[in-house]
Amino acid sequence: MSQVFLFCRAGFETEAGREITDAAAEVGHYGYFLPETGQGRVLFTLADGASPSDLLDKLALSDLVFTRDWFQIIADLVLPPGDRVGAVLEALRALETFPPAARVEVRVPDDSTDRDLTNFARKWVSPLSRALRDTGFLVDDDDNPWRLDIFLPAFDRMILGLSHRSNRSPYLSGIPRLRLPASAPSRSALKLEEAWKVFIPESQWLDYLGGAKKAVDLGAAPGGWTWQLVRQGMLVTAVDNGPMDPELMASGHVEHVRADGYLWRPQRSVDWMVCDIVDKPRRTADMVTDWLCRRLCRFAVFNLKLPMKKRYEEWLTCRERMLETLEASGIQVRLRARHLYHDREEITCFIERLS
Repeated sequence: MSQVFLFCRAGFETEAGREITDAAAEVGHYGYFLPETGQGRVLFTLADGASPSDLLDKLALSDLVFTRDWFQIIADLVLPPGDRVGAVLEALRALETFPPAARVEVRVPDDSTDRDLTNFARKWVSPLSRALRDTGFLVDDDDNPWRLDIFLPAFDRMILGLSHRSNRSPYLSGIPRLRLPASAPSRSALKLEEAWKVFIPESQWLDYLGGAKKAVDLGAAPGGWTWQLVRQGMLVTAVDNGPMDPELMASGHVEHVRADGYLWRPQRSVDWMVCDIVDKPRRTADMVTDWLCRRLCRFAVFNLKLPMKKRYEEWLTCRERMLETLEASGIQVRLRARHLYHDREEITCFIERLS
């Protein structure tokens, strides 16, 4: 089959489809997408005779904004009411080639209200895994990068897929399962934690976040993002005209500056600048660009709230606006963006200044 299965946030299927269509064209492949509107899923079909593996060899999931996770489809079948394990084995035997996988994941729609389907999927994994190992389709090999993906939209349909460790999300369906500690001042704290997990490999967290770094949080009140920075041992300047959480201020790691986050600038450069201010996305993009051009920070995490009717177009405009200005100023950066699980109408961006 010449299809790729994409996971995205419900309501953003068109943005995910348009983005992968454009990205595929840039590497010489052409296709079309079929969004399952409101379901957080997109089927992208290659129309040029290429295989999904050809496309995924040229595209990196990390370069996409609206796709959280994906896999190449190897079969889309009716699932019988009887021997469902046997149906999977039969489908795999029918394939011309199938690399043995290290594990199998069975997923159902995130918004599924069918508790019987959810319970079945959870219980089905064990007998299915045993049968796959007995037949050689699963192998116990830590170095094996392949995963067999099974998506069950309903009891009577099964989508089989393959994904490679080097080009998929480390989190199932691209969603880190985070828990909000009681001491966090607001739920927005989860967004910054998710951003770090998505943009920074865990093995490099100490390099990026450790070492008593200095940070600025623009639009900080009541302090969800400041709280995350303090947890990493950073000294934080929290910029906001609103009040900060008293317990957070008692930590001694936070200086509260009452000012407009868009206008305030530090006298000396810092390691991190983060911004969760809701405003026009181009205004935020220009503000972040100014910080980087003036070398006021090395790393930045910020949100761009996208307009409802032109979300994809606005992201492209903001991206080009930032990169062109930075290039003209001789500033080299690494820019990534993702529509995180804890985002709504906004996307979260990460910029690292390299020069």
